[in-house]
Amino acid sequence: MKKIVALTVNDKRYELAVAPNETLADVLRDKIGLTGTKKGCELGDCGSCTVLLNGKPVNACLVLAIRAEGETVRTIEGLESASGLHPLQQAFVEKGGIQCGFCSPGMILSSFSLLERDPDPGEDEIRRAISGNLCRCTGYQKIIESVQAAAKTGRAKHADP
Repeated sequence: MKKIVALTVNDKRYELAVAPNETLADVLRDKIGLTGTKKGCELGDCGSCTVLLNGKPVNACLVLAIRAEGETVRTIEGLESASGLHPLQQAFVEKGGIQCGFCSPGMILSSFSLLERDPDPGEDEIRRAISGNLCRCTGYQKIIESVQAAAKTGRAKHADP
């Protein structure tokens, strides 16, 4: 039996019919069309499906869509603005943190959440923040450098998202 659920995703409201067992990852990808949320292990181990739920990183493969009713969801698509990539996304491009790109949405959103809490984190804090995200390319150093570069610009936070 499907239920109508109201979700706010990237500042846009959606009302969708969802089954009780549908995950937030499935709804974001298949019903809303936001394919930046990747489906990897679907067990909560890899972090490729990381989104921000009320500003906190969560594995969207472990969150039932009905649990997100009335909550605020931000996906990787929600960081970009009319003026272009978010400074953190741009730093990932410039510093080579994107590599194959599969882990990038989760890495970036986990890093974004960190920078919201601590605009000048040290390497240990960055490592802890991304510890729930696995990089298939094992390019963690470039990812860390990307987050550090975004933090150094002082533009890691901006008004758009």
